[in-house]
Amino acid sequence: MTRAQRSANLIAVVLPFVAFIGALLLFWGRWVDASDLVAFGVMYLIAGFGVTVGFHRLLTHRSFQTYKPVEYAFAAAGSMAVQGPVIDWVADHRKHHAHADEEGDPHSPHVDFEDGWRGALRGLFHAHMGWLFVTQGQARRRKHAPDLVEDRGMRILSRSFLWLALLGLAIPFLVGLALDQTLAGALSALLWGGLVRIFLQHHVTWSINSVCHFFGRRRFDIEDQSTNVFWLALLSFGESWHHNHHAFPRSARHGLRWWEIDISALLIGALERLGLAWNVTRIPLERQQAKLAT
Repeated sequence: MTRAQRSANLIAVVLPFVAFIGALLLFWGRWVDASDLVAFGVMYLIAGFGVTVGFHRLLTHRSFQTYKPVEYAFAAAGSMAVQGPVIDWVADHRKHHAHADEEGDPHSPHVDFEDGWRGALRGLFHAHMGWLFVTQGQARRRKHAPDLVEDRGMRILSRSFLWLALLGLAIPFLVGLALDQTLAGALSALLWGGLVRIFLQHHVTWSINSVCHFFGRRRFDIEDQSTNVFWLALLSFGESWHHNHHAFPRSARHGLRWWEIDISALLIGALERLGLAWNVTRIPLERQQAKLAT
């Protein structure tokens, strides 16, 4: 990883954190405006589904098919989560599945760390955010994401990552300006719908890499250390049923039981009913039962 890449990642990690602390201090003792909540909610949904449905289930695992404009829209939305260019994201994640919790996994908390609580803490830090300064974006694109490399539209979107990230800040600013009709209102919405939202989405996504490979429950007979973590399900739009996902990577639904909330799967189902998604991969109950740990 180059020094420029490390510096860019450091800014992407530190700036939202500073904004989050600033927001808490700035708004201590008074209610957050409705426009701030609207900007936050709108952008959390757009960028969140862009990552979970777009980057992950559609582009990485091809758990359903859709029209190219829909693919590109999801890729653009996911870029606003500021987690890296779409092709790098997909390549890293496919490499993670190819080497899950083994040598070569970009962000396992279990590889090359000593036993004991110190090793556990170091592993968790690496999986959560330390890998951003070591292995993020280093997976070979042509090996792990050749389909996206060969897609001209995806190449353009991947190269446009910075502009799309800035668009993810411009939208909440404009939402605040439209609702409050003041510069102060626009800046406040930018803070909450832009930087604070990015901070929260970063740590929710990173928790899938760290928490969901260390704590939680398991029920399938698979070799990696992935887990299901129920309390992250809502914030992660269903991504924290991570053990289920590792058991059946191509499944469009990660919450395989009726009570395992999976908002991303609901969106995919809605797209299917609208004729915007097809060949949606579902795992029959018989296959699930055959893979249960004894």
